[in-house]
Amino acid sequence: MKQSIRQRCLGWALATLIVNFFLLSVPTAAQNNYDIVIANGRVMDPETGLDAIRHVGIRGQSIVAISKEPLQGQTLVDATGLVVAPGFIDLHAHGQSARANDFQAMDGVTTALELESGVIDMQSFLARREGEAVINYGASIAHAALRTWAMPEYADDFSAAVAEVRESGQTDPETWFRLYGVAEHGIYEELDSQHYPELWQRMEAGLHGGALGIGMPHQYYPGASYDEIFRLFQFAAEIEAPIYTHVRDMGIAPMQEVVANAVATGASLHIVHMNSSSLWDYQTNLDLILGAQERGADITTEAYPYTAASTSIQSAIFNDGWQENLRISYEDLQWQDTGERLTEKTFNEYREEGGVLIIHMMKPEWIQAVMADPRVMVASDGMPYAPGAHPRSAGTFSRFLGRYVREQGVLPLMDGLRKITLMPADRLAEIAPQMKRKGRLQLGSDAD
Repeated sequence: MKQSIRQRCLGWALATLIVNFFLLSVPTAAQNNYDIVIANGRVMDPETGLDAIRHVGIRGQSIVAISKEPLQGQTLVDATGLVVAPGFIDLHAHGQSARANDFQAMDGVTTALELESGVIDMQSFLARREGEAVINYGASIAHAALRTWAMPEYADDFSAAVAEVRESGQTDPETWFRLYGVAEHGIYEELDSQHYPELWQRMEAGLHGGALGIGMPHQYYPGASYDEIFRLFQFAAEIEAPIYTHVRDMGIAPMQEVVANAVATGASLHIVHMNSSSLWDYQTNLDLILGAQERGADITTEAYPYTAASTSIQSAIFNDGWQENLRISYEDLQWQDTGERLTEKTFNEYREEGGVLIIHMMKPEWIQAVMADPRVMVASDGMPYAPGAHPRSAGTFSRFLGRYVREQGVLPLMDGLRKITLMPADRLAEIAPQMKRKGRLQLGSDAD
């Protein structure tokens, strides 16, 4: 029997309540009872339902006082007229750099996690982020890459590339490019079942090294068979590790695959960006996912508040038949680096060259419907920092609260906050018990 994976290493960086990103602080002359006092704010806690004017006292990294009466501290933040809420938790952030963190923090995010794709080598990832991150960070282990590592024909090259990354101090971009280049070799190849044990061994090593579960975006590697994916669910259930999946294709059947696997095995499943993976089938897929959840399956989902998606032009999504599959054409594709809309000619040129697209393929009413559902979390799917990148990398949570909660009124503010604080914290609490101190604003909670 495999060892249960429960306690996880998440790379915590010191963070303060989100209002500190936006408010100027001033010293007080009074006795310093607390390191920081946030005064006169509308304190909102999605777990207890507290919604009142309060004063919050912080010592170190913890909330130690929530008072109706004024508090004294070394630093005073006047939050009059503002909401004081838990820091936002983004389960789906590809931007894992100090520069990306700057933009995430300005969007209210205090924890940004790479859970969909995951990382190849946890040791290298954690070493690279340590000391540079301004917010909390963490990642899953990457099924896509590790299945290639388990293929005998690529194992030696893969091991050498990982060793090179570790020896370089984890910061040399050229060594990372070589590693990802090797990892891509197995995208279109099926993994023979005799090599599953090698895959499970490498995954378990990543989980013991601090991974927050298994990243499984198998639309990007069509070589993964239905058997491999089902056996992966069995493995995840056995070791009690969650799977975060970008499903096999757009539509209903790919959702049915992962929901059925989760129900059959008892695995914990989180389905990323159900909006862009469902398109016009969003309501059927919502009913499918949430129906299984209501009947006891440990299945959750998320969406982002934009009608455009973004991904690599060389991904399998743009293999032959993409126009019929997505019901769009060249003019619906926008080149990240220039902002230009593509033609057949420029599409073919850029696909040969490689780079990132913004894909205009969803309707406003689809997005409004999933934003309005209180059971669907909000996560950014934010791309790595780049000029011209999809705005979800820097504005997802501001857009959700501003456009959908405040302007369109699809949810009360407390329900909106719950979708970006308490719900993602609870999603992770089994694999990372320290998340029980996040996503809520209570005595003893982390002060981020």
